[in-house]
Amino acid sequence: MRRNKIIPYNSYLKEKARILRTNSTLSEILLWNEIKKRKLGVQFHRQVPIDRYIVDFYCHELKIAIEVNGSTHDNPISYQKDKKRENILNNLGVTIIHIDDVDIKSDLESVLNYLNQMLK
Repeated sequence: MRRNKIIPYNSYLKEKARILRTNSTLSEILLWNEIKKRKLGVQFHRQVPIDRYIVDFYCHELKIAIEVNGSTHDNPISYQKDKKRENILNNLGVTIIHIDDVDIKSDLESVLNYLNQMLK
């Protein structure tokens, strides 16, 4: 079995991640209920600090993060911040999978099929 590599993070994010876990959005809760306990064949964790960021869901084994994107990600400033963040995480070896929160709420089965394909 391959040992999971933990990517260092800023320690101040630990408490913030804990708060985010207790204040999850509906989309995050719906998706978490479908991916927890290795339901997709790999283990995910919620609100994981990586470097100076927190990702919604993270698989240490595959170095894959799932980000649930709501409407706040639609404006140009957020888009630029998201691209910078994604580039930094990619440079650390983390692959980001973006899922729209609307898709989770309206067609969760398709989202899960997509994730299954991406994880293969």
